[in-house]
Amino acid sequence: MAADYWFVVYPLFRDIAVMSTIIIGLSLSFLLFLLSAGLTLIFGMLGVINFAHGALYMLGAYTSFQIVQMTGSFWLGLLFAPVIIAGLGALIEILALKRVYSRDHIFQLLLTFGLILVIDDATKLIWGLDYKQVPTPDFLSGPVSLFGSQISSYRLFVIGFGAAVSFGLFVLLDRSKWGMIIRAASSDPDMARTLGIDVNRVRTGVFALGSYLAALGGVIAAPLVPIELGMGFSVIIDCFIVVIIGGLGNIRGAIFASLLLGMTRAAGYTYATEWVELLTFALLIGTLMFRPAGLFSYKGRTA
Repeated sequence: MAADYWFVVYPLFRDIAVMSTIIIGLSLSFLLFLLSAGLTLIFGMLGVINFAHGALYMLGAYTSFQIVQMTGSFWLGLLFAPVIIAGLGALIEILALKRVYSRDHIFQLLLTFGLILVIDDATKLIWGLDYKQVPTPDFLSGPVSLFGSQISSYRLFVIGFGAAVSFGLFVLLDRSKWGMIIRAASSDPDMARTLGIDVNRVRTGVFALGSYLAALGGVIAAPLVPIELGMGFSVIIDCFIVVIIGGLGNIRGAIFASLLLGMTRAAGYTYATEWVELLTFALLIGTLMFRPAGLFSYKGRTA
């Protein structure tokens, strides 16, 4: 039976369009997950809808570009740019965000929207208005043969790297002591304080981790797309769609929704370009109509 199934499926992989769609869809999915996971984590722990998440993604790409210009190494950019943006995220949380946790969500939205304007203007002053581009690492610049199709080796790297980060994040949140502390501080901060947990420090760490993931997505995307002002606006919409479809604050849901949205977009770009946006928002509208809480039940903000 398995042999018969493979006899039917294998010719599909031999089709260049089908294979390219799968690879592009998976790479887009894991890139979306890197971004939406940070957004989900921040909402799940802090209850903050972070509009500035896309700006941190953009800043990660620009910082990576600068490191590559200075050192000539993409890998140093991948290593250090997210750490730098994580430090900036921690600073933002300490100096600004912690002051609005107890206030209405409108203050959080206004604050994070204001951060977008500040980050955009700072980026314009430092890097100007011209497009920037990070070259693909040499050994990932060529295609590889897969099922008879020529596939971008860098997109295969994005898939593997995204899958590894997804697994690591799942282990961190669900199987580690730090994950237990995050869930405790999220569900009952007063009890967590009674047990000796520094909730303020945990919140700072969570926002820094979310910023790290946003910047990591920017670094990974830098060889694939032009780096420009406002690049965070286009991606943040897809991130919010992923968070809504997967369930607010649900990491498992974010994984599934990223795969669903990424594959839908890739199939749309290949077979029905003019329908891509309609298909994307149809997924969102259908979810809101039939599963308003998301496809995954809301059972704890970071579960």
